[in-house]
Amino acid sequence: MTATLFTIFLRLLLWGTAALALVLAAAAMWLAEQILAAPLEPLAIETPLTLQVEAGTSAHSLLARLEREGRLDRAWRMRLWLRWRGQGGHIEQGEYLLLPGSTPLALFEDLRTGRVVRHTLTLIEGWRFSQVRAAIAAHPVLVDDTAGLEAAALMAAVGLAELSPEGRFFPAIYDFKRGEGALSVLRRAAARLEAELEQAWSGRDQAVDAVLPGPDAALILASLVEKETAAPAERPLIAGVFLRRLALGMRLQTDPSVIFGLGDAFDGDLKRSHLKADGPYNTYTRAGLPPTPIALVGRAALEAALRPAAGETLYFVSRGDGTHVFSDSYDKHLEYVRRYQAPRGRQRRRLATLTIRCMCRGSRRAWWGT
Repeated sequence: MTATLFTIFLRLLLWGTAALALVLAAAAMWLAEQILAAPLEPLAIETPLTLQVEAGTSAHSLLARLEREGRLDRAWRMRLWLRWRGQGGHIEQGEYLLLPGSTPLALFEDLRTGRVVRHTLTLIEGWRFSQVRAAIAAHPVLVDDTAGLEAAALMAAVGLAELSPEGRFFPAIYDFKRGEGALSVLRRAAARLEAELEQAWSGRDQAVDAVLPGPDAALILASLVEKETAAPAERPLIAGVFLRRLALGMRLQTDPSVIFGLGDAFDGDLKRSHLKADGPYNTYTRAGLPPTPIALVGRAALEAALRPAAGETLYFVSRGDGTHVFSDSYDKHLEYVRRYQAPRGRQRRRLATLTIRCMCRGSRRAWWGT
């Protein structure tokens, strides 16, 4: 009797143990399924949004936040998954983009690698530095750590002390993360300009050495070309005109330089009095290049200034459609002035009455402004 009871008890114990093992195995399988499925289940996101992760935020606290906001179901599963993967520690602070269909797996891969949202600041060919500063001040994300800095202090902070800020930053699209300052972006733009200028100078036509003493002079010339035309095919032609005039001792007499020198006083109407008022940027009254660049310079203008088109043209006049007509004689130039400028009212009268004379190889030659 005792042996029989013991046998029954032993069988019940074995069956219970087996049943418990089955229950535990099923529970383990269910838990494993939950853990493995968690990182692949899309977050509850209907429209794109940005997730700001502050410094010191842990993975667990971020999961709790997502669960509170209703974007993540049963956050405990992701906590276990992260622990299993050994990723429950440090995450990179910053701003992260979440799109409909984004999964916790994709989010935590971004958090692990620091793939934050990148914002952009665009610097445009032909801009003055005042326009660069205005773009920085108006940017909704970029930290304006240039605010209150005078030009000299700003350039010192960028690493270009003693230089004018005009034309010293390469026009391009620069990306940055939230919290980054404008000085950081400007340092990159300045370094890019130096690299582009060095490359263009190393590939220059050696003939320009007779006129341009170095890369800085090339940058100034390129800024004049940049402002004179937006037509790509004309840049080398205009650069050729300017270089030949410099070689002959002729004044450049380029309106964009005069306009730059007028600064805020320029109201859109370039008058005869402006052309006669002497100043460092008045290329009607002063020979040679202006003292600094007058605008941001793109690669095409740099290459044009250092690899100009060959020819004998010394003059050009606007057709009024954004392009110019070129000539190698003053008489031909006057003919084009009458043809293309006559219908333009007040500017026609200015061109018809204004004659600026320049010294050229010891003789006096009349020349109209471009």
